[in-house]
Amino acid sequence: MKPDATFEELKNAPGRKPLSVIITTYNEDINIGACIESVSWADEILVVDSFSTDRTVEIIKSYPVKLEQREYFGSAAQKNWALDRVVHDWVLIVDADERVPEPLAREILTMLNGDPPEDGYYIRRENLFVDKVIRHSGWSTDRVIRLFRRDKGRYPNRRVHADLSVEGPTPELENPFFHYTFRSFDQYFEKFLNYAEWGAAQAYREGRSVGFVSIAGRPAWRFFRTYVLQLGILDGLHGLVLCLLQSFGVFLKYARLWEYRVRAAAGETISLPAFDDDPSTWQSSGGDD
Repeated sequence: MKPDATFEELKNAPGRKPLSVIITTYNEDINIGACIESVSWADEILVVDSFSTDRTVEIIKSYPVKLEQREYFGSAAQKNWALDRVVHDWVLIVDADERVPEPLAREILTMLNGDPPEDGYYIRRENLFVDKVIRHSGWSTDRVIRLFRRDKGRYPNRRVHADLSVEGPTPELENPFFHYTFRSFDQYFEKFLNYAEWGAAQAYREGRSVGFVSIAGRPAWRFFRTYVLQLGILDGLHGLVLCLLQSFGVFLKYARLWEYRVRAAAGETISLPAFDDDPSTWQSSGGDD
């Protein structure tokens, strides 16, 4: 393929390896249309929705994509489940609040027009907080494995903060995702509270204990690390609000875990969010084109 090939030439080149895109959603009507449009060049798009109650499903159905619905057991379970339902060997996973800009799309298509040397690739994320790309606070180094051969990658059995594992080296692509993680408190706060709840539930299932250091020390350390050591202060008021929110999220997680432990010690049965304990979700089924 010539180096100055157009986007359409890259997309339609004979012999290009086909690509499946996986998107998971729940109440993402503010995001899903733009997300799908940013990957409309892919050969297959599978959206797995967790029974959204807003206009998400209506919007999805207006695009030529495959739609499945499944109870939400965490991001890792949804994505593993979807991996067994796409048809192509190469997969790109995109969250609903992410976008694939054209430079990243060109880079992926160029790679698939050749012989990718590895089985998985990291992609950086440019994280937008309200109206600004955050350059510090640890967000500037945010990267995730999202492009990979589907029979070589799997998420671990965790409800939150599960990182895809791929066999062998995983280099980083040059171009990033755009990640619209926080547009407003109205859009963000439900997700923020859910992550604290799910993190506490994961820790409870793992038998982790909680005390003064966890509840007071961990949030303080998170703020100091992100705002001072990782230079969140250089992001101005955006950085201050972001680092305080991250610290508060840590506090909520461990306070909730403490509540679970107190209630369990009093003989209560703790009702946790649903987890996917089906072994087939966590084991790759392999498969060929």
